Amino acid sequence: MAHFAELDENNNVTRVLVVNNDVITVDGKESEQIGIEFLTKLHGGGWYKQTSYNNNFRKNYAGKGYIYDGTRDAFIAPQSYPSWVLNEDTCRWESPVPYPDSDGDERYMWDEETTNWIEIPRVEK
Repeated sequence: MAHFAELDENNNVTRVLVVNNDVITVDGKESEQIGIEFLTKLHGGGWYKQTSYNNNFRKNYAGKGYIYDGTRDAFIAPQSYPSWVLNEDTCRWESPVPYPDSDGDERYMWDEETTNWIEIPRVEK
C-alpha cells in the first residue's frame, strides 16, 4: 500500500490516505504523480505528497498536524517543546539535553521549566 499526505494551502497535513500499489505502479515502478492524479480526481482536487511508512523518503512518515517542508522535502512533526531544536539531518525535534543513560528500570520525562529530564518515580505494587 502507498500512503499520501493531503496538504492544506499552508502545507499542513490534514490526513493520510492509502492507495493500492496497483493504482500507482507502471512497468513495475511506483509513480507518485499517478497517485496524486488518482487522489485529485477521486476527491475533486487537493494537494498530495507521497509519504513513506518506513521513512524511506521525505525523512518521516506524515501524520495529521505535521507540515510538509518543500525546501527540505520532508514531513516534520509539530515541535515537541519550545526549547527543542530541529535536527536538520533527520527533521526530528531533539531536546537540548540528551536523554539520560539508564539501566532499563528508570523512566524520564521532559520538564520544560528546567529544560532537563526528570526521573519518573516508580510506583511500588
